[in-house]
Amino acid sequence: MAFTSINDGKLYFNTELYTGNGSTNAQTGVGFQPDWLWIKCRSDANGSNIFDALRSTNSLHSDTTGAEADRASDGFTSLDNDGFTLNGSGSGGSINVNSRTYASWNWLAAGTAPSNTYAVKVVSDSGNKYRFDDFGTSAVTLEISEGGTFTFDQSDSSNNGHPLRFATQADGANSSQYTTGVTTNGTPGQAGAYTRITVAASAPTLFYYCTSHSGMGGQANTPVTNSFSNFAGTIQSNISPNTTSGFSIVKYTGTGANATVGHGLGVAPSMIIVKKYNVTGSWGVYHNSLGNGYFLYLNSTNASASNSTLWNNTSPTSSVFNLGSSAISNSSSNSHIAYCFAEKQGYSKFGSYTGNGNADGTFVYTGFKPAFVMSKRTDATDGWRMMDATRSSFNVAQNRLLANASDAEVVASSQDKDFLSNGFKMRTSDSGYNASATYIYMCFAENPFTSSTGTPVTAR
Repeated sequence: MAFTSINDGKLYFNTELYTGNGSTNAQTGVGFQPDWLWIKCRSDANGSNIFDALRSTNSLHSDTTGAEADRASDGFTSLDNDGFTLNGSGSGGSINVNSRTYASWNWLAAGTAPSNTYAVKVVSDSGNKYRFDDFGTSAVTLEISEGGTFTFDQSDSSNNGHPLRFATQADGANSSQYTTGVTTNGTPGQAGAYTRITVAASAPTLFYYCTSHSGMGGQANTPVTNSFSNFAGTIQSNISPNTTSGFSIVKYTGTGANATVGHGLGVAPSMIIVKKYNVTGSWGVYHNSLGNGYFLYLNSTNASASNSTLWNNTSPTSSVFNLGSSAISNSSSNSHIAYCFAEKQGYSKFGSYTGNGNADGTFVYTGFKPAFVMSKRTDATDGWRMMDATRSSFNVAQNRLLANASDAEVVASSQDKDFLSNGFKMRTSDSGYNASATYIYMCFAENPFTSSTGTPVTAR
């Protein structure tokens, strides 16, 4: 029996602390490129800044409804192989103000160049058009990131006479066929036929087209994001998934009508955090302990509320999550980002507990030593409380930050919690942690309780 597939949680999640310097500030030691980066000031009252690989240098604040803001000239330079680089004063986002202290929480999404296969069909849609994975729209704009390998399977008989190739101009105009990293096999319309491209570094914007007929294809963008187009849902998405750690970043455009969105995890997400990012809008949170008819606001202290229009009263599946008509999760023509988490034994846990209102508080079994816990009371108003084993390096843990507020770090006995080898235990009757009430949480591991071989792991 395998107890975990992840023996070292730091390969996928890590907390790093730093001090701002108002100038170039390269943070290293994360251990990977943080595809999702969450920064919160500790020493002063400033809101969180959230970055991800699919939105470049644009920041979102978990404590507000604001649209994203570009921090390239105001604190944030890049996500790097072993951390991230900051610049300037960072005053606008408060991520690098001189002498202020910060916590950064770092998650790995795809991490490496992706690989994906698309089943190609040719359909009649105002003339013949290419369609991928039986998606409902033809000749779509693709996202195929640099370094990734993407196979376009042309085995279906509808491909007969329609070889798919790439070019630097639409329809291969002016003999602009692009062949770098491109291989082909077989005859379109017959078993085993494909066109495959490994996208080169600094590849130009490409176009896929038929070498025999015009007007069949579309554009193929080549970003540097370790992401790719997904057609599992009724809405096309751009995803950066890590099936090992159960984390995927998903970008999509809302329709305002019932829909599904592909996430690429291969198992159903236990928690989804979604934000409309090109304009103002609240953060919506799905949690499996609440169910598909309820949601929470990440940017608010509100208790959980019933709503059939966020998740369409339908739980996520191994391939998609569901949307209703809510402007929070599916605003028509607006851009959304979703962070999807699937539970992985020995590494992550997304559950609920009931407090006992006692200083000898509830114990929550996770199966690993926690590195990070974010919890929220669901039956009454209270904040999203964030604790980690880096800021609280020994028990009792007392260092608390809030996701939904700009408050500076609080270190107090009212926040008491023990991080144990197989879970966490409340050491307070504070209503934010351990009233006679219900709470949901997300938790990531420092180490599993037992390794992949079944042997006990010694806590670091």
